[in-house]
Amino acid sequence: MRDLAAAFCLMLVLEGLVPFLNPGLLRRTAALTSQLPDRALRLAGLGSMLAGLLLLQLVR
Repeated sequence: MRDLAAAFCLMLVLEGLVPFLNPGLLRRTAALTSQLPDRALRLAGLGSMLAGLLLLQLVR
């Protein structure tokens, strides 16, 4: 359970980096992604999850 909590905390830190360092980039990215079709967003999410699982296996 501690590992899950630590992973969640690290995710929050990483998610906060872009808005803190470059809020304009976040705005432009949000505008672009709002125009993408649902299928493209789903595929990007799937790719991100698979990459995360692969990296987790390599780290562990």
